[in-house]
Amino acid sequence: MTRRVALKGTDLCLSPVALGTVKAGIAWTGREADALLDAYADMGGNVLDTARVYTPPKEGCSEQALGQWLRRGGKRRNMVLVSKGGHPALDSMTVPRMDRASMEADLEASLRALGVDAIDLYLYHRDDPATPAGELVELMEDFRRAGKIRWYGCSNWTTPRMEEAAAYAKAHGLPGFVANECLFNVGVRHMGPLADKTMVAADDAMLAHHRATGMGMLAYCGLCSGYFHRLMAEGPEAVRGKKYDTPGNRRVAERLNAVCRDYGVTLSQAELAFILAQPFDAVALAGVSRVEQLTDLMGAMTLNIPIEAYEE
Repeated sequence: MTRRVALKGTDLCLSPVALGTVKAGIAWTGREADALLDAYADMGGNVLDTARVYTPPKEGCSEQALGQWLRRGGKRRNMVLVSKGGHPALDSMTVPRMDRASMEADLEASLRALGVDAIDLYLYHRDDPATPAGELVELMEDFRRAGKIRWYGCSNWTTPRMEEAAAYAKAHGLPGFVANECLFNVGVRHMGPLADKTMVAADDAMLAHHRATGMGMLAYCGLCSGYFHRLMAEGPEAVRGKKYDTPGNRRVAERLNAVCRDYGVTLSQAELAFILAQPFDAVALAGVSRVEQLTDLMGAMTLNIPIEAYEE
């Protein structure tokens, strides 16, 4: 039986590797998109992660490409659709746009592009700390009650804000956020500062929150933006100055080499298996451009490498 991750409190069962679709509609379209998406489904994948903002400068083209594939292939009922709304305008990233009108506009546009009546898991793409978390939970509840989304969660929220949302949901008998999509990978602990301050990387407090609550995680940047691949293929000079290029991650590279050797896996598989080894429900997001890359990444779905193998 294909391995699945059951999101606590929901009826959603996700494949351990989700397909990130930032490149859909831009890097791959038409027959190329069909080949990738068909291959992903054939290999046991069932999570398509997209967003209204994908892919600049052509907003919504990722959702549109997925919608076209779903209509052509008739595979809607086999897929878990994840989309996100409320992303700031790209030319004013520090100005939130999570008011009701903006969120409604994003959701309606996503539904049209995807060609579906409801999105399985809908996420706030960013946060607006000035808005009480309870108000944002209630807005998602309105969407859920209207039948436009099935479950909801957040992306790029801090731990205190997730705790605030969870406390409100519990006090009001609501399901609340069932998943958190954040930047998390084997190199995040030693990573340098993020250029985009609206992105949130998982830290120890966030990992503890997931362990304590059982809330599911969708981890993006699972391959560390290619840092370890380039370091090992081209040497230290090729990655000097990159945000992952720290003394700590040079030590992580040694551990990854050992994992690849000891478990007979590829570097990409070792990186994704780290996410799947966490002591809470986690799904690794990965983007690809070719079926060959996808075949490599999907090999991580059957791995059970212990977290201790990655410890320095």
